Amino acid sequence: MITRLENPADVAAIHDVTISAFKDHPHSDQTEHLIVDRLRQAGTLSISLIAEVDGDIVGHIAFSPVALSDGSKDWFGLGPVSVLPAFQGQGIGGALIRQGLDMLRHQAAAGCVVMGDPDFYQKFGFRNDPQFALKDCAPQYFLVQPLSSNPASGIVTFHPAFYAGVDQ
Repeated sequence: MITRLENPADVAAIHDVTISAFKDHPHSDQTEHLIVDRLRQAGTLSISLIAEVDGDIVGHIAFSPVALSDGSKDWFGLGPVSVLPAFQGQGIGGALIRQGLDMLRHQAAAGCVVMGDPDFYQKFGFRNDPQFALKDCAPQYFLVQPLSSNPASGIVTFHPAFYAGVDQ
């Protein structure tokens, strides 16, 4: 497996991988592929990595800026992360997460947030923090990972691409 930044020729495959990855997910509204598309169109897909196996794209991860109500800058949201069902459980998603977080650190990002399974994301350094919240998300499923010593807290808002067609 290799991981690399996406290029324009990867867009259709990323779209298909994301649809397949979330097809039967019980907590999905089946719009994750549209989120990635809208982030790309808005120019706010800060990091977009793919995983290839034998030349085929089997995984993708997106990172985009988030806003914090305290005005803190340089925070990012992880997601969606997608791996084709036949390749799930093989460490591909984890490799994409680790590489993306390393890239954020090298860019001097202040931190990263994610909404998802705490048991999974805690393996990568994410944790619950009562000083951070995401509207309409149960606190146990919203995790943060500070990447700098700059203090931050507040209500987190993902890019509008996550909310298209949804009342905020």
